[in-house]
Amino acid sequence: MERKKYVIFTAGGSGTRMKSSEPKQFMLLDGLPVLHRSILAFVEACPDVKVVTVLPEEHIGRWEELCVTYALDVPQKIVKGGITRFHSVRNALEKVPGGAIVAVHDGVRPNVSAGLIRTMFEKMRSCRALIPVLPVTDTLKSLTRNADGEIVATGDPDPDRSRVYGAQTPQMFLSEDLKAAYGQPFDTAFTDDASVASRYGIPLSYIEGERNNIKLTIPEDFLLLSRLWKL
Repeated sequence: MERKKYVIFTAGGSGTRMKSSEPKQFMLLDGLPVLHRSILAFVEACPDVKVVTVLPEEHIGRWEELCVTYALDVPQKIVKGGITRFHSVRNALEKVPGGAIVAVHDGVRPNVSAGLIRTMFEKMRSCRALIPVLPVTDTLKSLTRNADGEIVATGDPDPDRSRVYGAQTPQMFLSEDLKAAYGQPFDTAFTDDASVASRYGIPLSYIEGERNNIKLTIPEDFLLLSRLWKL
């Protein structure tokens, strides 16, 4: 039987690093909120996908207002986030049944392509977890900060760039696997869903990600995304 498709949008960011009074997921990108555009990317790629949006409790009312203002008529289950991303995803997984494919996507990555989304859902027919990655292109240095805040060498060998990749979202899993993995106790080493799944012993598969699948974090990211949307 065909598995149903779910996507969890994590949208717990603030405007601090963006130097904005508006949470970054609510900033307007070409006339629509960033989170709105992220949701549309999935719905337009896979119209049958079911949406779960997880937000800090204090942002839920604002998001509901924006959905009305900008006529986002996509059915969605809105979930109150937790104290960390880990706890937020765990809360959202309560709305996802077993026997589904679940994608977890940063709500501030609105430029993911329909092609990548469709390809990943298709590949999930033959794997248990699929993570988009890109090779790191910069030369890497093993550095730290000293007591004065200065950046200094650690004395360790520099990492081999050819063996280092950066992970993106969406990250996709069989829902029963991810729900079980999120039953583990929280660990600060859990930086994404792949790290949670890997700790639980779920085998990870990988696919090449996209350079333009940018996560909105700092003002320069927003400027770049705005330019991409105008192309």
